[in-house]
Amino acid sequence: MQRLRVGLRPIVNNLNLPTVIKTVIFPGEEEESLVIATQVGEIFYVRNDTVSLLLDIRHNIIDLGAAGGYDERGLLGLAFHPDFYYNGLFYIHYTLAGTQGPGALSGRFVPDPCYRDTLNLVWSNRENRYDHIDTVEEWMVQENGSPVKRRTLLNLRRPFMNHNGVNTLNFSPETGRLVLATGDGGSGFDPFNLAQNDMEIAGKIIEIDVDMDVFIDNMPAVTRFDELPQSVQASLTVIAKGIRNTTGIAYQRFNNYYIKYVGFVGQDMVEAVFSFVSYTPLPVTDIIRSYALQTVPRQDGFINLGWRGWEGILPTSIIRPCQDGRNQDQKIMAYYNDAIITAPLRIYPLTCYYHDDPRPNKIEGMAITGVQPYQGTEIPELTGSCVFTDFSGVMAYTFATPECRMNDYNVIDFDFDFMTDSVFFTALGTDLNQTKLYLGAYGSANVTAQHLGTVFEIIRR
Repeated sequence: MQRLRVGLRPIVNNLNLPTVIKTVIFPGEEEESLVIATQVGEIFYVRNDTVSLLLDIRHNIIDLGAAGGYDERGLLGLAFHPDFYYNGLFYIHYTLAGTQGPGALSGRFVPDPCYRDTLNLVWSNRENRYDHIDTVEEWMVQENGSPVKRRTLLNLRRPFMNHNGVNTLNFSPETGRLVLATGDGGSGFDPFNLAQNDMEIAGKIIEIDVDMDVFIDNMPAVTRFDELPQSVQASLTVIAKGIRNTTGIAYQRFNNYYIKYVGFVGQDMVEAVFSFVSYTPLPVTDIIRSYALQTVPRQDGFINLGWRGWEGILPTSIIRPCQDGRNQDQKIMAYYNDAIITAPLRIYPLTCYYHDDPRPNKIEGMAITGVQPYQGTEIPELTGSCVFTDFSGVMAYTFATPECRMNDYNVIDFDFDFMTDSVFFTALGTDLNQTKLYLGAYGSANVTAQHLGTVFEIIRR
């Protein structure tokens, strides 16, 4: 198939690294404003070609990039309440300043099937051995236009710096609840298998009933659902597990139901987009009750993406050089037992792209950074598709089927000169009706390199 070429129209330049791009109608306004969140802690909005600051929480954000410039913490999520026009409520997900810890392990983790101890690690001494604390907060835009914090919804203690989820804070158009994906906690290979443990908050997609209006003074920092106050437990349901790291959750209306898209960041071999329609959520109170009775929570209809046994469509593997000196690699299954156990429980991805792909006209990816449906008509080849981006500066699209079967993808090229050899795609967004697409690009992989970001509208060539 001929590769699609599109154009880019710059909207805002000289930004810090963009993590979230979306639109909203502010109270008292008639038109949508483009809203951009940056990793360092700024939220801007663009109205009538004028860029204004909505919120600056840089002083609330942990010190970023101290270990070399790259970081996966910061301001990671932003969502507006479905009734934002009337109530001014919005929600942010970020890493708290002053919470830096030593991490759960002292060094890099790689499992070794020859040493079973590496396959059964336990995260111990959690109150001291963690990397940071992420928070989810509710804010409100006051009548004078200035935002104020209203309450804390969650404080999550995280074992490692990475895999915290990016741009996963969203409201479900089906349930009206706030959606958050937590990521498996980081390092690599999910050392403690948190993603498959139902009681662990890490590695899950969670829905929060914000209308329950739970207020907790001094919200505790937790790692497990049973550590939460009971009123918070009652406000949470889990809709998926087996999450490694998620960069984007999006909803696409299809006839009388919604297709859910989830961007899945792989380990060393494959990146994936998962999609599903029907699911059976697990109330957190049911999970806690099952554990108290020493039974397994029901799994029928519960979404499982398969991690850590599966990386997209492939069994999770360790890549090692061949022993005979040839310039080749061998792939060794990292978690044979985990792959067997989760094989009948997991869903298959909608599409995958690989870090090493022998096929022509395909992506050799690094990390998926965005996933969005496109319902517009300006670029007819994309109408009804799911568009996704990779950190390495590439973009592609695929189409879901009503059965959510696996599908191939097509690459998107750009008629645009970025004027640099270093372009990293960090965010992908849409307007409210999903008729416009927005791309966030950065001139460095490091958050410490300042003001190298641009947000573009993707337009017909």
